[in-house]
Amino acid sequence: MSLRRWGFVHKWSSLICTIFMLLLCITGLPLIFHEEIDDLLHSQVKAAEVPAGTPQANLDKLLANAMASAPGKVPHFLVWDRDDPNTMFVSVGATITSDPSKNTLIRMDLHTAAFLDAPDFTGRFTYIMLRLHTDMFAGLPGKLFLGLMGILLCVAIISGIVVYAPSMRKLSFGTYRARRTRVVRWLDVHNIAGILLVAWTLVVGFTGVINTWADLVLKLWQFGQLSEMTAQYQDRAVPAKPTSVDAAVKVAAEAVPGMTASFVAFPGTLFSSKSHYAVFLHGDTPLTSRLLKPALIDAETGKLTDTRDMPWYVSTLFISQPLHFGDYGGMPLKIIWAVLDVLTIIILWTGVYLWLRRRKAGVTVERSIAKASAVDNAALTSS
Repeated sequence: MSLRRWGFVHKWSSLICTIFMLLLCITGLPLIFHEEIDDLLHSQVKAAEVPAGTPQANLDKLLANAMASAPGKVPHFLVWDRDDPNTMFVSVGATITSDPSKNTLIRMDLHTAAFLDAPDFTGRFTYIMLRLHTDMFAGLPGKLFLGLMGILLCVAIISGIVVYAPSMRKLSFGTYRARRTRVVRWLDVHNIAGILLVAWTLVVGFTGVINTWADLVLKLWQFGQLSEMTAQYQDRAVPAKPTSVDAAVKVAAEAVPGMTASFVAFPGTLFSSKSHYAVFLHGDTPLTSRLLKPALIDAETGKLTDTRDMPWYVSTLFISQPLHFGDYGGMPLKIIWAVLDVLTIIILWTGVYLWLRRRKAGVTVERSIAKASAVDNAALTSS
């Protein structure tokens, strides 16, 4: 492909996705620090302070206490709080088949089984930022649209390297020509920031694209592996009196040594069958803590019926999430992610400026940089 065609690809892929990438970068910045922002803006009941090594409360007792605070509701999920090891969420809905996205979340003390609170996350600043960042409040169509914008971003980055590399060969790395015209100075800023962030923006952009496919990936898993694991139980109904959820979690933990429970899906919910508890477990290393493995426990007999590693496409999704948000390395990594996010905003804004300047001056950016490069080379030769 000729340089002119690469330039066409870079220009239009950049222009089409830039506004939406700015939206994602701006909304993504507070999401990096969502825990700290929530702690600052919202008060919540603290779990009881207990000595290290205190065992968890019986989950059946915890569940009963949670349901006492939500009369008329049914439990969908038990979720261990990743951010606070002393608390657990109980997700409850109007019926077992109701939309889980509209569920009420009840926070429980994981060691005393006491009710803490039932916060409404939907009105929080971080929730609004998350919805804008993930689907612009447009559901699956919004996610897929932003995924397309992410693909265009990756195309813009790759084509930008191809377009500007020939023009920058005769310049030292990181050159900023302070005495040149404004458009050349801005182009130097754009190129320097772009080349420094090329790997990071590609990683964040590509993992962002994968995250927009999350709903489709989980549907594929449900109709694939989960259907295979529960095929022989399809005709069974939801048990009127399911066995102990506490015992089910213990059975799952014994079946998958070295892993601990992350969340439990109750019989009849999206992530289980009508007759099983689906206990999802994770490892204890930075990588395996993000990977889940389901264990199906018969809700009538309390026995393990199947456990399998997730398919590669689901594992890819799970790994892409912490890479995208930078929330797997503590505060130092969050700060690095925030700095890189701000630099990406600078790249996007300078790209818009350069295009607007080109439109106003009627001269291509490539011609401006080429002319400036020729002057610089002439100066070097004469010296």
